[in-house]
Amino acid sequence: MEKIAIISDVHGNITALRAVLKDIEERQISKIYCLGDSILKSSNSDLVIDLLREKCDVILKGNCDNAITRPDIPKGRFWTRDLIGDERASYIYHLPVCYEFYMSGYLIRLFHSSPFGLDYIFNPMFSNENTIYSATEIHEPMELFENTEFIGKTKEDPVPDIIGYGHIHTPNIVRTHNKTIFNPGSVGMPIEMLNDNFEDETNRFSTLASYMILEGKLNSRELSSISFQLVRLPYDIEEEIRLIEMSTLPSKKKLIYELRSATNYPTLN
Repeated sequence: MEKIAIISDVHGNITALRAVLKDIEERQISKIYCLGDSILKSSNSDLVIDLLREKCDVILKGNCDNAITRPDIPKGRFWTRDLIGDERASYIYHLPVCYEFYMSGYLIRLFHSSPFGLDYIFNPMFSNENTIYSATEIHEPMELFENTEFIGKTKEDPVPDIIGYGHIHTPNIVRTHNKTIFNPGSVGMPIEMLNDNFEDETNRFSTLASYMILEGKLNSRELSSISFQLVRLPYDIEEEIRLIEMSTLPSKKKLIYELRSATNYPTLN
């Protein structure tokens, strides 16, 4: 049996990433697959990119990655784009959007958000109706298993048995139509959709970094045991906030609020 650590949505949080990588190493897991959105939001996307390149076997591109690393982005448009520089930006921009492999007889397909694009929303727990995300919401879970041109697949390609995706920052695992969908949550920007009180002391159970461990027979097409383990891991949030405050990153107040509460910064209607 072999183990793979699936991480996602680091979002420039070097403190959380180091804690997660240390935990993975202590568990003697040698393979790490990253589902994208490695950059933006926090203040050390440059260090995050370098560390992911060193440690990960697979890194995919996310919507935030794509948004600020396009070749046509002018200097000064995004703080993080200027921070990471041209070489890192080119590396991120040219990452693949999909990766698949067999484990214990299951074909597992990974992408950042969907087989249709990088910013579609599938959330089995909460609806995005009447929000800014409603136009890209996926309501039918089986759509995640479709073979599409965006991920380089045709109707002749095999349909996966298991889908792993990131993007929504909230971990989950779902069974539907004899198939499995899982989300490892976010390393660097966890979200708990029901959090609405910054002062709630129980928020500390949701601000933890998260990732998923898959265990089975890697590269085997023979049906056998497979398991999914969700890991929630505390890290030094105040150290990450210290790094943010030392930087010239814009929107510090918003980011710090979200790190401490695992919810979105309130906006006025």
